[in-house]
Amino acid sequence: MVELSHDQRVSWLRLIRSENVGPATFRSLINHFGSAEAALDALPAMARRGGAHSGISIPSRADAEREMDTTARFGARIVAIGEPLYPLYLKEIAAPPPLIALQGGSVELVSRATVAIVGSRNASIAGQKMAERIGRGLADTGVVVVSGLARGIDAAAHRASLTGGTIAVVAGGIDHVYPEEHRGLIDEIVAAGGAILTEMPFGWAPRAKDFPRRNRIVSGMSLGVVVVEAAARSGTLHTARFALDQGREVFAVPGSPLDPRAEGTNRLIRDGATLVTSAADVLSVLGPQMHRDISSRGHVEEPAGDEELPDAIDMEARNLVISSLGPTPVAVDDIILHTGLKSKVVSIILLELDLAGRLERHGNQLVSLID
Repeated sequence: MVELSHDQRVSWLRLIRSENVGPATFRSLINHFGSAEAALDALPAMARRGGAHSGISIPSRADAEREMDTTARFGARIVAIGEPLYPLYLKEIAAPPPLIALQGGSVELVSRATVAIVGSRNASIAGQKMAERIGRGLADTGVVVVSGLARGIDAAAHRASLTGGTIAVVAGGIDHVYPEEHRGLIDEIVAAGGAILTEMPFGWAPRAKDFPRRNRIVSGMSLGVVVVEAAARSGTLHTARFALDQGREVFAVPGSPLDPRAEGTNRLIRDGATLVTSAADVLSVLGPQMHRDISSRGHVEEPAGDEELPDAIDMEARNLVISSLGPTPVAVDDIILHTGLKSKVVSIILLELDLAGRLERHGNQLVSLID
């Protein structure tokens, strides 16, 4: 594992904080241009070619340095994918966050097997006791418990696993406590050797749409997700769906058919989730996966760049790609097949549309046109 140089970290931070650059776009830009610095130089022209009506917003070097300094003064650090402090299983998912902010934690903590426990904010007493039972049982066997620091099930799981190390993933900046009443819980987690983690910038106040992003990291960091209580339309079910997309195991604790908080979990079981009532149930399924060697995955080195990168793409090719797109998601491979263009050409045109804010990425190499 290799750590970024200071200059590389600054460039990576500037690139991921640039307008319309998410994890998937970040990776594509690095692969095409060989470094974040070269990608930053190319962003304005690419956004214009993609149809942006105004300039693309790119943080200055001073902005990135300021975020790094402020994060450090807060007692946290900015960690790049592939570095020793980057969570082991998170780097396996499609489009993992290239940079995270981490408060507390250790290389030993982020390298251990992890299981997420999530559920209702409006949890029942029985549900909280079950979360505590499973969380404590996992922690006693050396498994790190991951959750989202929310009220109810999340908080119960964190508190039960303090002695074994627990990781809380938050939807806002590393300095934003939500809910405010969990400020003390954060202090307990860090003091006990656990960690707080986020992909959002320092000072970022969480919005409603940031919580699904958090949930994607919760599941991505974990070998499996245990859902203790979830109503039929609970946001917790997003975490279960992310887990399935990421190839993770999904577990659910059954509940009374008369309790609305059990409707989502009972439905998960009906649809194939593993029914569990103890940590032993979870470990019996995940045991073989805990010994996989994935330490060499998730390289942090910037590649040499694409030597065959086309210098110029004519408007006819751009129009051909745009005409093949619409509001319905379509596979990138289908666009290549339909247009007859080289994959590198299609990839760059899609990047240009992405940077112009005209493309939406849906995962599994599916894209759609926004306008």
